[in-house]
Amino acid sequence: MNSMSRHLQTQSSLFACYGSGPVSLRAGKRCQVPILPRNSSVSASRFAVSLNPVSSVHSRRHGSVKCKSGDFSESRELELGRESPPESMQPSVSGEQFHIVKILKESNSFLPHVIIASTLLALVYPPSFTWFTNRYYAPALGFLMFAVGVNSSERDFLEAFKRPAAICAGYIGQFVVKPLLGYFFGMMSVTLLSLPPSIGAGIMLVSCVSGAQLSNYATFLTDPSMAPLSIVMTSLSTATAVFVTPLLSLLLIGTRLPVDVKGMVSSILQIVVAPITAGLLLNRFFPWICNAIRPLLPPLSVFVTALCIGAPLAINVDSIMSSFGLTIVIIITAFHLSAFIIGYFLPGFFFQKAPDVKALQRTLSFETGMQSSLLALALANRFFQDPIVAVPPAISTVMMSLMGFSLVMLWARRRATGQ
Repeated sequence: MNSMSRHLQTQSSLFACYGSGPVSLRAGKRCQVPILPRNSSVSASRFAVSLNPVSSVHSRRHGSVKCKSGDFSESRELELGRESPPESMQPSVSGEQFHIVKILKESNSFLPHVIIASTLLALVYPPSFTWFTNRYYAPALGFLMFAVGVNSSERDFLEAFKRPAAICAGYIGQFVVKPLLGYFFGMMSVTLLSLPPSIGAGIMLVSCVSGAQLSNYATFLTDPSMAPLSIVMTSLSTATAVFVTPLLSLLLIGTRLPVDVKGMVSSILQIVVAPITAGLLLNRFFPWICNAIRPLLPPLSVFVTALCIGAPLAINVDSIMSSFGLTIVIIITAFHLSAFIIGYFLPGFFFQKAPDVKALQRTLSFETGMQSSLLALALANRFFQDPIVAVPPAISTVMMSLMGFSLVMLWARRRATGQ
């Protein structure tokens, strides 16, 4: 009886202080809560529930207790006398799965290290890449374009077509700036460095071909929103290369190259149009499939990119290690470096008011600096009797890729640090 009277006295004192309902609790009034004796038979949980009879009835009906006042922030488990299990005993499977998915999605950050490793491996042990011949190159590039399509939408490409000035700037960089640079470095290699005229012809041939599909993937890694614009630029230069490349080769080299129109159109469809369309359609109608495969695309893309860089180096290692190979490497490096620099700084003058001028500068730098050197290599092997003509395109394939993805590493790191 004594404990029951103390309990009733405690409850009446609480209601006298807080009022007779939950409204008073919400009002935020404070009072001195009486402390129960240690030998009291009234349990703590019973005392907590008795703070608000209305809330206790509501909790029995709906299975939850809610505290409205800021003075009582204990959880439902504490109010009912139960303790939640420690975090160490809670399952961590979902956390581990999230950690694995995060690692897969961030695999692109390992691209520079993979490129360096593949380059060294190709030089030290060429058979590790020589199996990856030219017939695998088109499917590999198609896979990279598919990865871009999965991470894009048709709206992105429609927005890209609304920027004709940027598309025109990319086209000028491909077929005006680059051929002028090719003619300059080609003549310099013959007149100043006394290299064979075939070397100069090979350098000029590299400058006459269209843009490289690897530039699209490099843009996607650096500025994903600009990837559709880069794809439009490269596709336009590739489609018109059937007419422009023979004309430029006639003007610069003096040899008219009969380019296979049907073959180039088929190449565009296989490498660019079909994979990107498949990725866009899959993203549009089957987004759950895209969500499932999207974490796997970055590591696979890094692996494919390493093959596309290491294979040309391993196949043409003899040309690079030739008596004048180092000289050609220096000339080709200066040639592509000049194109990257001009492609970056010129748009800064013409697109100063563009809100994404920095991203546009990086995109046009990739478009101007990266050429379809494999096409130049194929044309050199097919239409020139002197095999030395193929040496500059072979070296260009390697140096262009290394320089382009080195810029990817540099610009991606600067974006991450906010510079």
